[in-house]
Parts: sequence; C-alpha cells; structure tokens
Amino acid sequence: MSAVRLYKPFERMFKGFSIRSILVNCGLIIAGSIIFVTGMNSVLVPQKLLSGGLVGISLIVHYLIPSLDVGLVYFVSNIPLLLLGWLHVSRRFMLYTIFGMAFFSLVANLIRPPAVDIQDPMLAALFAGVICGVGGGVILRSLGSAGGLDILAVYTNKRWGLRPGIVIMASNALVLLAGALYFNIELALHSLIFVYTSSRVIDVILTGFNRRKALLIVSKESHKIADDILFRINRGVTYLKGKGGYTGEDSDVIFTVTTLTELPRMKDIVYGIDPEAFMVVNDTLEVLGKRHGTRRVY
Repeated sequence: MSAVRLYKPFERMFKGFSIRSILVNCGLIIAGSIIFVTGMNSVLVPQKLLSGGLVGISLIVHYLIPSLDVGLVYFVSNIPLLLLGWLHVSRRFMLYTIFGMAFFSLVANLIRPPAVDIQDPMLAALFAGVICGVGGGVILRSLGSAGGLDILAVYTNKRWGLRPGIVIMASNALVLLAGALYFNIELALHSLIFVYTSSRVIDVILTGFNRRKALLIVSKESHKIADDILFRINRGVTYLKGKGGYTGEDSDVIFTVTTLTELPRMKDIVYGIDPEAFMVVNDTLEVLGKRHGTRRVY
C-alpha cells in the first residue's frame, strides 16, 4: 500500500483543520492534563480521595494495589473505550482523545508534586476539586478529551439515545459506591464533594464567568423597545413573527442577548416603554458570532 493511500484517511479526518488549530487543541489538552494531574497527585492521592469515571476506578485499583500506578491503570482501562469510540464516534475527536489519553497517562506517572499539607479532608476535597476542575475544563475546551467514560456516554447517546449526563452521573455514582464498600462511607462522601466541586468549576471554565442571557420580549411597542436596545445598550435585535393565541393579533417578538450586568437596564427600557410587556429571560451556555454591521461581539 502506498504512502499516499495511507495518508488520505488522515487528510479527510483533518480536512478544514489548520496546523494552528491542531496545535491549539493539543496545547489545551497538554495544559489541562498537567493541571489535573498536579491536583490529583498533590491532594487527591495523598488524601486517599476518589474521582469519578475511569480516573476514580484507577485510583481504587491503585489504593488496593499500590504497585500499580494510576497512569498505567488509566491507560489500560481506556483501550476498549478507545476501540469503541474509533468505530462509532467521530474519528477526529478520537485522534485528539488518543493523544489526550496517552499524554494524561504519561504525566500521571511523571509529575509527582509534594503533597499539600491539608488536615481537613473536606477542605482537601474542595481544593482538589478547584484544581482538577480547572484542568478538566481546559481539556474540554479542546476538540477532544483525555479519554475516560465520556466516550461511552457519547456512544450510548448515539446508540440508544441516553443523555450523556445520565451516563456520567451513573458511572460516578457506581465509583463512589465502590469506594464506600471497599473503604468507608466518609471517603465516599468527601469524594462526592470533590466530584461536585470539580464539575461546577468545569462548568465555569466552559461557559465563562459572565454567562449571557437570552431575552424574548412581546410588546405592542416592540419597535420602540428595539430602537432603545440598539442605540442605548448597543445590543443586536432580531424580530420573530408571532401571533397571539387568544387575540389572534400579529406581533413582532424581540429576540436579543445581553449580559447579566446589563439585564437591569434591559428591564428598565422594556417596562419604561410598555408596562404591560411580556418578557422571558433564559440562561445561555454559549453565544457565538457577532452582530452584522458592527464589530461588537455578543
């Protein structure tokens, strides 16, 4: 088989990807893995706490058989999931994930920072949750992952329609239950604090500190309200065509996105013009793109 034939499948998988994009994504995986492993080996392992997913399983095996390193157990336990993902999940995602899994397993054995001297296990769980949450969030900002049960969650979602969050939550619960059975209930409870804290920090890293708000505004004065939003707050506005279910009247529904700090000004504008206006405020996980005709990004 010629080198050109071997190269073409990889060319298709990375079609549209620049060298810069590949370097940025690999850089995020490298940085996130180093941060996570630093928190794991300096706080989590010395305190004998557990994590969720395959990292938690690897920690249990390491605590029971100390001669088996966490990185080695994590690498071996990822192999069947990588095969599953390669066959049923995006190949580009899996290439990044294979790199992430290999690098994470490597640094888990190489990076051995001194243990952080924290006597209270609850404080240790919170501290480790912050560090590992930052690391996990940085990894997930890339187009891949560091392996683990995320691959299984994606597969079960495609195959049976199971929500990924349910699969991950169930796997974390099983790991913590195993920790309670093999060790003690206090370890499992402190580990639960770590899992919750890290998940919240990951959410902050992925969605940002200033989450945007999406607004739907129904008013007879929609055009006056839209003008004020455009020129006083400098936010983009989109008209959606609506029709009253009771009155049967046609109306222009305003859709816009704003920040949490600007939300009170939005309310003042809307209800200053039309006290009878109907407004819905929704949280948004992410807002991409920019308004046409301006350089200001949502």
